[in-house]
Amino acid sequence: MTEKIRIKDIAERAGVSVGTVDRVIHKRPNVSVDALQKVEKALKEMNYQPNVYASALAYNKSYTFYILLPKHASEAYWDEIEEGALKAVEQRRDFNISLKIMYYSRLNSESFVETFQKCLSKEPDGVIVVPYTLALTRQFTDVLHEKKIPFVLLDSYIPDLKPLSFYGQDSFQSGSFAAHMLMLFTQSETSIAIVKQTIDGKMASRQQEYREKGLRAYMESNYPDINIYEVNLPLDEERKQYEYILDDFFTNHPEIHHCIALNSKAHLVGEYLLKKNKKDIQIVGYDVVLKNVECLKKGSVSFLIAQHAYQQGFASIETLFRHIVLKKEVKPVNYMPIEFLTKENIDFYHRTQI
Repeated sequence: MTEKIRIKDIAERAGVSVGTVDRVIHKRPNVSVDALQKVEKALKEMNYQPNVYASALAYNKSYTFYILLPKHASEAYWDEIEEGALKAVEQRRDFNISLKIMYYSRLNSESFVETFQKCLSKEPDGVIVVPYTLALTRQFTDVLHEKKIPFVLLDSYIPDLKPLSFYGQDSFQSGSFAAHMLMLFTQSETSIAIVKQTIDGKMASRQQEYREKGLRAYMESNYPDINIYEVNLPLDEERKQYEYILDDFFTNHPEIHHCIALNSKAHLVGEYLLKKNKKDIQIVGYDVVLKNVECLKKGSVSFLIAQHAYQQGFASIETLFRHIVLKKEVKPVNYMPIEFLTKENIDFYHRTQI
């Protein structure tokens, strides 16, 4: 069996010293071309498979990964990301891996710049980042490439940034799926509403932007006569103002009975509907956060679309571990399943690890 092959056996077969074999296996310098070819030939003939776990442990090196997330309230989608990442670090504690979590404000571009500059000053071994704008994120990732620091993207897949890996949903397809499911509920409705949260009139993330594109593309192809209205709950607005915004919207659009929130805040509308006892209006949302689940069970949210945030956090750490510590190849694009949850099956949804 491969685990019984000793370095001494390989050295004898290749006709070189034990030290030379050790340098080749661990990819260290100072090996002649002739010796390298002999050792590689012997390794292939003997079907040698190195014990990467044992080798990594033997180095006794420590690794610090950083994750940059938007600031958020408790019980938010990002909490699940954090929990998954911390669990992965715990499972790899024998390899001296630690995780530092840093936060930036999505309301302030300077906050993102300050956060990534601080991260760079710490000389991380690997980084997980939720992108801001393309231009500002590129400033960060260009330096990471220059310093040869691998990074994983969450939330939005931006291939131009050339990340090591990406975890998240195919946002366009997710938006199309949401529209398809919503229209199964609407029957003879003539109008629907999209609930947005923006910053200075712009979508807070590329993920939400592409979800809307997917939704609108589906509606244009399949229900071109349905009116699509928008209601905006600005991120930089005080929460108490949301009730006034929703009051005004539903007063002016009494024909609206079905809405869809493009982020994890469906509960903002769900709680409003419960408070106002508006049982003739339903909202569809994303993510299994506690407040969304409560609204789902109480009936103000029709269904939720899950994207396994916990798994995304867990898998991102595992990907950096496999690439940096074990020197393994990793999958560059990892789309999460698009899952449909109702009050009947929500209790059977599990945060399983990848």
